[in-house]
Amino acid sequence: MLQRPPRVAAIHDLSGFGRCSLTVILPVLSVMKVQVCPVTTAVLSTHTGGLGDVVVKDLTDMLEPALAHYKRLGIEFECIYTGWLGSSEQVDICLDYFKSYPDALAVVDPVLGDHGKPYRTSTSDQIARMSELVAVADVITPNLTEAALLLGEEYPSAPLRQQEARRLLSRLANLGPRYVVITGVDMADDHIANIGYDREQGQYWRVDCNYVPTSYPGTGDIFASVLVGGLLGGDSLPMAIERSTRFLEIAVRTTFSYGSDTRYGVMLESCLSWLTSPQTFERYRLL
Repeated sequence: MLQRPPRVAAIHDLSGFGRCSLTVILPVLSVMKVQVCPVTTAVLSTHTGGLGDVVVKDLTDMLEPALAHYKRLGIEFECIYTGWLGSSEQVDICLDYFKSYPDALAVVDPVLGDHGKPYRTSTSDQIARMSELVAVADVITPNLTEAALLLGEEYPSAPLRQQEARRLLSRLANLGPRYVVITGVDMADDHIANIGYDREQGQYWRVDCNYVPTSYPGTGDIFASVLVGGLLGGDSLPMAIERSTRFLEIAVRTTFSYGSDTRYGVMLESCLSWLTSPQTFERYRLL
């Protein structure tokens, strides 16, 4: 048993304003009693979603020396967790982190696109390189757009039936990871759900979402971070999916009630205490 909090090396960018990437990962995992070591790929003045000309400082040249330093110090990590990456070189470095800590939980949030379209930074080469990370991951957390991109398929034009959702999850699991979680899936029974698959147990899960008619940056980062914290804390996969879903619902609905500028992200600060309170899990069900 660990005599300290579990440690996560979080390989993400840091956006100074807008509540996404490391600015939400750090508080979420910290309040869940997980020590976060930020391995910062780039520093941005804001996120890139409609806040004008962003000031960016690339930090690729720090990543390998940081890894070498951690290894010299004998620092152990229980999880390596990657997000948006800006270059093939950064993908190579992430692979080095995974190889250096083979016993750590390998989590890949394949940040490639949303709403049926790839981000402008998601070239065919970037998508192919992301697949290399997915191949060595234990857990991946794509949205439906990213799931289609990883599989080289068209974005689904209609809500998914149960068997279609299961096939999508299993095809992604065939790329390598044990756990696959797809967020924001429009299901044929008129629900939006976060769905998951445990390849070793052969079990498919879903947690339905309480829909709010808006979107905010950083919600994928928050979801994946709560999932990581839950798994490191002993949650089963469906429990971790439900914990992430419910927390994100609270954060989104709180923010929506104030009518704040959606570009500013969710009001995370008002909701973090929920993650420290005991929960009963009753919404997850088999898919």
